[in-house]
Amino acid sequence: MVKKANPRHGSMQFWPRKRAKKLLTRVRTWTGKQAKPLGFVGYKVGMAHMMGAEQKGKLTLQHSIPVTLIECPPIKIFSVRFYQKNSIQTEILSPKLDQDLKKRLPLPKEYSKKLDDVKDVYDQIRILTYTQPKLTSMGKKVPDIFEVALGGSKEEQLTWVKENLEKEINVKDVFEENIFVDIHAVTKGKGYQGVVKRFGVNLKSHRSEKGQRGVGARSGGWKAQAHMMYRVAQPGKMGFHQRTEYNKQILKMEDTLPEEGIRHYGKIKNNFIIIKGSIAGSKKRPITITNAIRAKRKPSTKIELKKLIL
Repeated sequence: MVKKANPRHGSMQFWPRKRAKKLLTRVRTWTGKQAKPLGFVGYKVGMAHMMGAEQKGKLTLQHSIPVTLIECPPIKIFSVRFYQKNSIQTEILSPKLDQDLKKRLPLPKEYSKKLDDVKDVYDQIRILTYTQPKLTSMGKKVPDIFEVALGGSKEEQLTWVKENLEKEINVKDVFEENIFVDIHAVTKGKGYQGVVKRFGVNLKSHRSEKGQRGVGARSGGWKAQAHMMYRVAQPGKMGFHQRTEYNKQILKMEDTLPEEGIRHYGKIKNNFIIIKGSIAGSKKRPITITNAIRAKRKPSTKIELKKLIL
C-alpha cells in the first residue's frame, strides 16, 4: 500500500509560538506614493461566495469564488505626529474628539497646540486614528486606536492633514477596486493542542504501547545536551498569533448590504469591501489593511462579478 504524503507543517520562522499581545496588529512597513493614508482598519464580517465570469482566451468560465467581507466604518483623526529620525518631535490633537474615546484613554481638558505652531523640523508626518464601532451592529462601542503613515512628500502630507483633520476618512478614499493589499490580523485561538494538530505529526501504529498521538522514537530530537531540541514537535498553545497575508485582491467595494443580517455578526450598515479568498481571524475581529509591499503589477485576469451569495 502506498504511503500517503503528509509533510510536516508549522513554519520554524515563527518562534516562539506565543500569543499576540493585543487584537489590533502592528504594522512595521508602509508603502505608497500618494498623499493619503496608507492603511485602514475594518471589522471582519465573515465569508461568502460570489458568482463570477472569468475570460480566458475565447472561453468565458462561470464559477464560484470564495470571498471575505470586511465592514469599514469611517475613521477619524485623533492626533497628528511629526517625526524626525524615527522619534516623535511634536503631537497635535484634533480639536474635535468623540466622547467614546474616554473608555479607551483619558482625554485632556484643554489643549492649545495647533498645526500652525509646528516648526519645519521633521522628516515625516503620521496620523493617529480611531475607528467608530458604534456605527456597526456588532455591539462594540470602544474605539480602536492605531497609527497610519501618509504617502507623498512632507509638504503634501502637511497639506492633506490641514484639509482632513476634522473630517471622516472613508475606505474609498484610501483604496480602490481590483488592487492588491496586505492583510494584518490575529488568527483564531485554538487553545492547548497536541503535536498531531499543531505540527501535522503522523499517527503511530495502533500497536504502540505509549499512545498514538505523540512523537515517535525515530522522529525525536538529539538529547545528549540534556534537553529536547526546539525543532522537535511539542504540544502547546496554538493560534491567536499575529500574521500578515500578502497580495489579497479587493474584488469590490460596496456601500451597504440589503440583508437582514449575517449570522454571528449582524447587519452591515457601512461601506464594506470584498476580498478574494479567506483571511485570518474570527468574526468581529479588527483587520488592518495596507498597501501591498510585494504588489503584483495587476491581476492576471479580470473577473466580472454577478451575484453575492451569503
